Amino acid sequence: MTSHWLLFGLLVAGCSLAFASDPSPLQDFCVADQNSRVFVNGLVCKEARLVQADDFFYSGLQLMGNTSNAVGSAVTPVTVAELPGLNTLGISMARIDIAPQGINPPHTHPRATEILTVMEGRILVGFVTSNPENRLITKLLQKGDVFVFPEGLIHFQKNVGNGYAVAIAALSSQNPGVITIANAVFGSNPDIAEDILAKAFQVDINVVYQIQSKF
Repeated sequence: MTSHWLLFGLLVAGCSLAFASDPSPLQDFCVADQNSRVFVNGLVCKEARLVQADDFFYSGLQLMGNTSNAVGSAVTPVTVAELPGLNTLGISMARIDIAPQGINPPHTHPRATEILTVMEGRILVGFVTSNPENRLITKLLQKGDVFVFPEGLIHFQKNVGNGYAVAIAALSSQNPGVITIANAVFGSNPDIAEDILAKAFQVDINVVYQIQSKF
């Protein structure tokens, strides 16, 4: 009987680890020590006696990002890299500015669910479910609307209005990560072999060369 309970305990512990995202804090706070050379899963804690109010503070989300680029958008992140006090707290956020007809191109956050609130404008949002269904789920959002993108799924935003659009995103990780699909596939370093991409996308290899040249 004891062995059964031991096995049960191990299974419960394994499930807890499997369902965890960022680790839960084991103290009031663990402000990231950006100068530490120790490598851990996350960031080393600064000594508590050295922690200041500014470790929990960030200023700048009132500023519009520069959308003068090929996709017409800018993302201003507030992750543990910008706000050390987020370390071990399992949250972060970002401001998203999108010019008229601009897009925040298809991307994923490998470590976080995202919940987005539209502050200004009209934004078409969507995500695609995993294989084999690959179902597109999309919605037109207005000011004040909220939409959630499940962790790891490809998603996007497009400004369909005539003015600039602004959204605030909250994410369930101090370091959600971002993989922009086009950049990763066609702008990897080194390049993915052109014949592989040509076969994967079922296009002529010259099309691949042309797209790669843009990244």
